[in-house]
Amino acid sequence: MSERVYNFNPGPATLPVSALEQAQKELLNYKGTGMSVMEISHRSKQFEEIILGAESLLKELLQIPENYRVLFIGMGATGQFDMIPMNYMVDGKIGNYVVTGSFANKAYKEAVKVGEANLAASTKELNFARVANPDEIQLSDKPAYLHITTNNTIFGTQWKVFPDTGDVPLIADMSSDILSKKIDVSKFALIYAGAQKNLGPAGAAVVIIRDDMIEKSNQNLPTMLKYDTYAKNDSLYNTPASFTIYMIKLMLEWVKSEGGLDVIEKRNEDKAKLIYDTIDSSNGFYKGHAEEGSRSLMNITFKLSNEDLDKEFIAEAAKIGLAGLKGHREVGGIRASIYNAMPVEGCQKLADFMKEFQAKHA
Repeated sequence: MSERVYNFNPGPATLPVSALEQAQKELLNYKGTGMSVMEISHRSKQFEEIILGAESLLKELLQIPENYRVLFIGMGATGQFDMIPMNYMVDGKIGNYVVTGSFANKAYKEAVKVGEANLAASTKELNFARVANPDEIQLSDKPAYLHITTNNTIFGTQWKVFPDTGDVPLIADMSSDILSKKIDVSKFALIYAGAQKNLGPAGAAVVIIRDDMIEKSNQNLPTMLKYDTYAKNDSLYNTPASFTIYMIKLMLEWVKSEGGLDVIEKRNEDKAKLIYDTIDSSNGFYKGHAEEGSRSLMNITFKLSNEDLDKEFIAEAAKIGLAGLKGHREVGGIRASIYNAMPVEGCQKLADFMKEFQAKHA
């Protein structure tokens, strides 16, 4: 196998080598079936063990309460932008949205197409350099829910404390920081996440949903747009994204083998500190985008003094195996995505390169 690079892409993102090797080992013959996971029936005993095993592992790792289900739904997280308002913006109830980045804004725009949605708070005027403060959130009358995006991949910001919404259901898009740290799932009525950052390859969304939210599913919707369809059928009403779910299970097994979320959270803090400390000690050579209190542990965004220097930084980094560092067009500069599977060594190598690049160009 050719040497792997340190993959800082924001998603699809780096995966643990051990999980990829396990998939490679089982690719042609999954557990003596003589077939690949991509070939076995989703009604088979073998696949039932995969999908129910993935649900069980996620419940264990996140300590999900008994009154929640884990669902696997196609269309990725973007599909949830539509399913959520379709299911819950009913009977005159209004969806409330906090817009702290590009994907949060996309979720809000989809809700507006479905019915009445309220912009409860926004940090757009700050170019999304931080998340919203609790006192900035203004709920509408008859709120159906409050929707937040816990980590803003493009802008490199992350919620450190979640808003207290009382009896109003709190819904969160956790696509880019699920499983990166311990959370109190009971604070949320519904959590969803696209798989392709911390959970596995693209192809499905994982939805953690409270029982009462399943019961509230809008029965006037087509079958595949109702949450209770997936809950009643263990996410097997139709053929699911079988290989993605298989890889999610391998990823969850890897998180558990590493020591669970206590170990993963501490490691993620250490990885981010290596890079943020380098930015902060650079005397302005590197300029971070996110305000300190909202800095993401998953996506670190920064710029150099001009665009030409940004391009040179990205090109030279790629030559030494630091891939995927180009910032998103909405922010520019550099973005280092350091999800769970990014090893500490990758972040150390990036920090060392940053210091060398500064010494060369300062």
